[in-house]
Amino acid sequence: MPLTHSAPSSLGLQSIMVVDDSPVQRDHAAQLCRQLGIGLIYEACHGVEALEQLAMLRLKPDVMLIDLHMPVMDGVELITQLQDKGWKIPMLVVSSQQQGILNAVQELSSTLGLPMLGSLPKPLRQEQLESALQHYSQCLKGNVLQSGPRQPLPISTQDLCHAIDCEHIDVHYQPKVDIRTGLVRGMEVLARWTHPSLGRIPPDQFIALAEKEGLIFDLTLRVLRKSIRQAAAWVHMGFTPKLAINLSPLLLDNPGIVQEITSLVESSAISPSQVVLEITESAGVEHLGKAIAVLTRLRLKGFGLSIDDYGTGFSSMQQLARLPFSELKIDRSFVHGAHQRRNLGVILESALDMAKRLELVSVAEGIETMEDWRLLQRCGCAVGQGYLIARPMPAQDIPAWLRSHRARLPELRLPPSPALAPALTPLD
Repeated sequence: MPLTHSAPSSLGLQSIMVVDDSPVQRDHAAQLCRQLGIGLIYEACHGVEALEQLAMLRLKPDVMLIDLHMPVMDGVELITQLQDKGWKIPMLVVSSQQQGILNAVQELSSTLGLPMLGSLPKPLRQEQLESALQHYSQCLKGNVLQSGPRQPLPISTQDLCHAIDCEHIDVHYQPKVDIRTGLVRGMEVLARWTHPSLGRIPPDQFIALAEKEGLIFDLTLRVLRKSIRQAAAWVHMGFTPKLAINLSPLLLDNPGIVQEITSLVESSAISPSQVVLEITESAGVEHLGKAIAVLTRLRLKGFGLSIDDYGTGFSSMQQLARLPFSELKIDRSFVHGAHQRRNLGVILESALDMAKRLELVSVAEGIETMEDWRLLQRCGCAVGQGYLIARPMPAQDIPAWLRSHRARLPELRLPPSPALAPALTPLD
């Protein structure tokens, strides 16, 4: 039942629901919420009572604080019921359960498309609660909190074909930097498309359409041509980063792709050693023999090959054994938050150790916090990218970013600690 009502708090939240079978814990959480200026507070002693209250409310609470171990209906069943009823209410788990269980609950929420803000231990502390809610408030202001899968935009094959032919596919670049020093090592090339009436089209949507409609060859060559021209311009400025370019597995059935890529590079001011072609590890290859031939020829000509999104597919070991990769790129799902989740940390260390033994350059994507960065330094990762370093940006923004990035180098450099030195991976 609601306790009090007032204007929105400084966090931008009007209401919250606390679901906990302990009257003491429930009252404590409600008191903390009041101290944070949240005026409308609902309380429920288990999942069934929470669902009954929610069914009667025209306006659902802004956030739910959910305990896991409760009688009648526990927190996990409550979360699944929320999904069944279509109530996508942001949740914060408050529980004394083991971290592995908390991680599984967060994974469950993500799988169900429900917005999970994280988990906090009991007894609940005001600074932890305020920090979690403040982060949520910032996400709301930035419109970045995802509450489910995006609805596809109504783009047609003709729209995409026109955009490719008329050079309307833009290229953005995300810096890749040396984990030890913070110095720039390369740029990942990312295709971007702004539709004249629909606005920005998500890359996964228009790239999937290009693959489906047989446009991926033309799209890839246009992006490659633009990025190579840009790299050549950077060379004249004394800036020589490697380019990392995604190569659809569908192109590995086309032997002509080798000559096309080689010709583009040979006609420019850059060398094949400055180009790394990223192959998604989780994607299937229809004709393995053709794929091996194409990738081996590209390596013979001096191009780098990266196994992208490592850890997200089922054939990782087979592909590493069969194909001549020079780089292993670890998926963001094993990087972000690995300093907090022991299982992720173990997987990350194992992947980095394997890369070192196989003499592959290790690249970590999805680095968002300094804690992620320091963990990768301790584990000996070679190269990293992510929002901590920079978001993808158009080429004209790179010079200004480089100037601001230089000021951050002292902060990013590997601390002078003897304990870290043995774990470093030498770069080729």
